[in-house]
Amino acid sequence: MHDVLIALLTGNRSVDQRMWRSFWDRLHDGALQPGETVALLTSLSTRMPDQSTLSALLRSLDERRPPVDVRLDDTVNIVGTGGGPRTFNISTASAFVAAAMGVRVVKTGSRAYSSTCGSFDLLERLGIGLTVSYGQTEATLERFGIAFPGHFVYPREVMALAKSILPLDLRTLGGFINKVGPFLAAMPVSAQLVGVSDPSLLPGLRHIAAAVADRKIWLCANDLGIDELVSSVDNVIYTNDGSGEIQLRADAPGRAPGGITELRPTGDDTTVVEHFLDVLSGNGTSLATRTVCWNAAALAVAGGRIEEWPEAIAAAEDALRGGGALDLVNRMRAQPAHRAADPRGVR
Repeated sequence: MHDVLIALLTGNRSVDQRMWRSFWDRLHDGALQPGETVALLTSLSTRMPDQSTLSALLRSLDERRPPVDVRLDDTVNIVGTGGGPRTFNISTASAFVAAAMGVRVVKTGSRAYSSTCGSFDLLERLGIGLTVSYGQTEATLERFGIAFPGHFVYPREVMALAKSILPLDLRTLGGFINKVGPFLAAMPVSAQLVGVSDPSLLPGLRHIAAAVADRKIWLCANDLGIDELVSSVDNVIYTNDGSGEIQLRADAPGRAPGGITELRPTGDDTTVVEHFLDVLSGNGTSLATRTVCWNAAALAVAGGRIEEWPEAIAAAEDALRGGGALDLVNRMRAQPAHRAADPRGVR
């Protein structure tokens, strides 16, 4: 059994970068014993590794990536850890609203893991393609102000793990990959808004974010366990730029327990697109509209487009109710980007 597995399963020591490097080498060489990758994913998804092990894992993957030849300045990435109560595609809607406000946005994501319809599933149904390279992502940003990168931003080791556990599904064993997914995607942006559903993840994710120097990272959390900002409850944003915590107070206190149903996905799989477009048309519920606008405002403030939160929220509501966000969706649907290969179940 590989040393990485022994350390993870016994919990008697951290896994350093050298050990992870050896594991990935063996994975690509086909030299691991049968079941070792299943054991790895099961262990990681059952218990989050210590901060030292987690940091070493991410560094070991970063060192294996090909160089990224573009820099997406003045661009914000929005992504979540998944998990928590099921909601409609809030972050994808927020990305369109923010882009209609003039914020340059990239939305990374996946197919459905714990949700009914993941961002990649929704985009496929809308007829909006994923970009297949950094160059195409940059070109799409210049054209539309928003882009949806495909699987090329994730380490090839994720794909190798997915193949190694067949016929098992990564969506069954890949909970850990989903949780750290926001830090697996290599996005050369200026800022990143990360929704965190499970508060127990925050210490590890804050530790990772603190070591990131090339972009501003905002980790967002609330008591509902939804991995986006929600306007009906208090939210906290943990920053990595020395600005401390940002507290966002509920604008409709007391609505959350019953009102959360307003954020649920449509019950009929065939009406996902219709429901999504209704929200972007300004015909969604009050809570859905305000929640989307709060997240779009966060993208504007994090990206430096607008300084003050009230102004940013007002601008988001104008972009949504004024038709700018819906118009952007329709323009992208009319001229979709080249579709990326998207093996089901790999974040």
